[in-house]
Amino acid sequence: MSNQSVIFEELAINGGGCIGVARLNVPRAMNALSLDMIHLLKARLDDWAKDREVKAVWLEGEGDKALCAGGDIVALYRDMTEPRSDHRTASVGEQFFTDEYELDYLIHAYPKPFIVWGNGIVMGGGLGLMAGASHRVVTERSKLAMPEVSIGLYPDVGAGWFLNRMPGRTGLFLGLTGARMNGADALFVGLADRFICHDRRDEVKAALQQAQFGSTAIKAVNKVLRQFEAESREVLPESVVRNHFDVIQSLTDGDTLIDVVDNLTRMQDDDPWLVKAVKTVAAASPASMAIHWKHFHDTPRDSLADVFRKERRLSIHCLKKGEFAEGIRALLIDKDLQPRWQYPTLASIDPMWVDEFFLKT
Repeated sequence: MSNQSVIFEELAINGGGCIGVARLNVPRAMNALSLDMIHLLKARLDDWAKDREVKAVWLEGEGDKALCAGGDIVALYRDMTEPRSDHRTASVGEQFFTDEYELDYLIHAYPKPFIVWGNGIVMGGGLGLMAGASHRVVTERSKLAMPEVSIGLYPDVGAGWFLNRMPGRTGLFLGLTGARMNGADALFVGLADRFICHDRRDEVKAALQQAQFGSTAIKAVNKVLRQFEAESREVLPESVVRNHFDVIQSLTDGDTLIDVVDNLTRMQDDDPWLVKAVKTVAAASPASMAIHWKHFHDTPRDSLADVFRKERRLSIHCLKKGEFAEGIRALLIDKDLQPRWQYPTLASIDPMWVDEFFLKT
């Protein structure tokens, strides 16, 4: 296996041209996204966008466990906690979020069909790579989530855009709880377009190579994916989010974050998926939930570009104010799972401290 963090290849298409394939290649880390990987991806995607021979782009993860489990937060922890040995104007963390969001925005605006094979774990930064693609494929193994409130961050990578466009208040709920979604859930909330069995992946790529792209690349890709989706319907799971939609609406029906969290913690339902979601809220950073609440309600009418600008500002403040570093420490560094949040309860939060996250940097 190559030791490169991202592998690129070009698959020839019958009739001329090719499909550009990018494969995230750090399977031991669930293909977690590093700054180097971001730079490699952006440079190649820029080249492919201008290359007339490239008719479509395909993004996947090495191995069967994950497309991408998120950003390389251990590297961000080191940057936040270790003394800097140079005089860079921007920290590694600031550069990471700036470049990551530029890459995510590039995918949203990509001028060619962009196919993402969202198999296995697709969380955090992985959803940033997937959400903006023109053709988002999930499988029977897909596990999607935005679990940032558990590590002192907040749902980012354009979440102010895509969580607000989900049915009802499911986006608010998923951001507060970090609840996991399956492939059918992703289809229901608008994070995926097709469901195809994972073991058909190579067949799908081979069929795309034989497709007649001509001047209608989007139609050529749709035709292939539609065929394989039709042959995968028997293994499509039930959508847990769809089945619990009315309950989610009831639980999130509150005028304040405290009202909603009270609804969640007083829930009487014994459904395992809902119970796990409530347990996550109990352990999450109250400040992170407050940031998510404010950001979610501030952005429903924003343009995508405005959302990313706001999230860059929020994320840079998260690098500096300590909550994010503490969440990573508890989960991945000391692994004691006992984060010492700056504000242990929602009632104890200083509103002015939360407002500082939204100030210009």
